[in-house]
Amino acid sequence: MSETHVTVLGNVVTEVSYGETAGGVPMANFRLGCTERRYDRERACWVDGEAQWLRVTAWRALAVNLIGSLAKGDPVVVTGRLRVREWTEEGVKRSRADISARSVGHDLTRGTSAFRWATGVRGQPPESVAAAGVGTAGEPVPGWIVNALESRRVSAVAATPGRPALPPGGTVAEDQERVSEGERGGEGEMVQS
Repeated sequence: MSETHVTVLGNVVTEVSYGETAGGVPMANFRLGCTERRYDRERACWVDGEAQWLRVTAWRALAVNLIGSLAKGDPVVVTGRLRVREWTEEGVKRSRADISARSVGHDLTRGTSAFRWATGVRGQPPESVAAAGVGTAGEPVPGWIVNALESRRVSAVAATPGRPALPPGGTVAEDQERVSEGERGGEGEMVQS
């Protein structure tokens, strides 16, 4: 049987609740409200369509990070596995849609957000990035993330006014070492870091 994976945009409509399973696995959940918006040509305006209500459940590190990141009313994007649960209650058939979240983030089309690395969880940058003021969990990080962070640092150093650009293939660490050894940019003029 194949699984159904979905990406849903909506608003957090309840506070995030947190708990742990009997085995000590962190778990968090919240309700997500999604309302269709469509343009009504007859009235020449946008109108709300039918509202959908989903229960979102997160596990482990994602569950822990949700607690400090989401609040009631936040616009979010949720990606995960969709399950429809059905049961009978007092002779009435009921159903509920649940998403077992793989990833949750703020919807940046509606606002801004500032990312902070969490401590002690998977996906943190390696020690080379930790030197830049970011913690590390000792777990491997995909190479493309490390390369992107290094490129961003190189661009920031090259864009600094009054600072020479890095030589091709040079790294920020090499540039900082070169400057700290007292290399001068001209007679009596120290290159600032």
